[in-house]
Amino acid sequence: MPTGKVAVFTTSGVPFDIVELPTPEVEPGGLLVRNTHAVICGSDLHGWRGDGDEPIPPIRRLTGHEFTGVVHSLGKDVETDSLRRQLKEGDRIAFPFFNPCNRCYWCIRAEHHACPHRGRWWTLEEHPYCDAGMADYYYLPQGHYVFKVPEELPTDAVPPVNCALSQVLFGLERANMDFGDTVVIQGAGGLGVFATAIASEKGASKVIVIDGQHPRLDLAVECGATDTISMLDYPTPESRVERVKELTHGVGADVVVEVVGVAAATLEGLDMVRVNGKFIDIGNIGGGSIEFPAVKVISNQTQWFGTVHYNPWIIEAALQFLVRTMDRMPVANVVSHKFPLEEINKAFEFAEWHGREGGTTANRVALTM
Repeated sequence: MPTGKVAVFTTSGVPFDIVELPTPEVEPGGLLVRNTHAVICGSDLHGWRGDGDEPIPPIRRLTGHEFTGVVHSLGKDVETDSLRRQLKEGDRIAFPFFNPCNRCYWCIRAEHHACPHRGRWWTLEEHPYCDAGMADYYYLPQGHYVFKVPEELPTDAVPPVNCALSQVLFGLERANMDFGDTVVIQGAGGLGVFATAIASEKGASKVIVIDGQHPRLDLAVECGATDTISMLDYPTPESRVERVKELTHGVGADVVVEVVGVAAATLEGLDMVRVNGKFIDIGNIGGGSIEFPAVKVISNQTQWFGTVHYNPWIIEAALQFLVRTMDRMPVANVVSHKFPLEEINKAFEFAEWHGREGGTTANRVALTM
C-alpha cells in the first residue's frame, strides 16, 4: 500500500505536524481516495482555537472532514458508485465524511445522519494510518457511499460539497422550508452563502443575510440574497433583530438559519423567528453553552432543528445543485484561497476571523495535496 503525508492535530495552541504514514489496506468493498483538496471548516477553527466549555485533551489525532479527491484504488467487487455509475481509477468523487453503520435503530429508519456509530475521529494510537481529509489519502470502508462528480463542475467547486453545502441543504430540507417563506441567514461564510443560494432556489420570498464583512455580503447578493444586514451598520443584537422585524413587516422570519458558530448568534437568531417559525441551528457545535429562559422557545412555539450531518442522498443533490446554478450564481467560487498541505499552519492563521478586527475576507480556505 502507498504511504502519504497527513496533518496531525494535538490540541489548541500547538502547531500541526506533517508526518508520513502508510495507508490502510483496501479490503473487499472498500475504496482508497487520493485527496486533492481539503477545506478548513468552521468546526476545524473551533478545535484549533480551543472553543467550548471543556479543554481539548492533548492527543495526537487525524484531522479534516470537508474534502474531495479521486479514486486511487478499488477494493474487490467495487465497480460503481452508489448510483451504479461505472467507477475507475482517477475518477473525481464526492462522499460523506462519516460512515453510517446501516445496522442500527436509526439506519433502518433511513436516519443515517443520526446513526450513533457513524463517527470516525481517529487518533494515531488507535489508527496509525494516512486516513483523513487533511492528508494525501482517505479510506472508504465497506458499506460506504460515493458519487461521481459531474464533468461540468470545476474541481475547486467540489471540496465544500460533503460538509458546508450538504449540511445546509439537508437542514433546509429537514425543516421543510416552504415556497414563499422569509428566510434569515446568520453568517455569510461558506455555509451562509450556500444556504442563501438554496433558499433562493427553493422559492423564498425574502432571503435576509447578516454578516460583518461587506465582501461576503456582496457575494451573498450574487447568490440570491434580497436584503443584507451589515453588523457594522447594525452593531447590536437588538438592532439586528429590529431590522429583521422591519424587513418582515413586524412578523419575524419563517425560517432562521444559524451558521456563525458563536453561541450568542443562537440567542439572537431565536428572537428573529416568527411565532411558530423554524430555527435551524447548524454552526454552534463548538462555540460554548447558552442559557435562556425556556419560555423564549415555548411561548413562541419555535420549531428548533439542531442539525449535524445529513443523509447520503444529499451529496448527489448537492452536486446537481451546483451544476444547475453555476452559470447563474457564483456558488462554485466559495473556495477563495488555497495553500499546500505543508503550509497548514499558515492556512489556519489566514482563515481565522475570531478576534481579528475586520475579520478576514477569506471564505473557504482549501489545502491542496
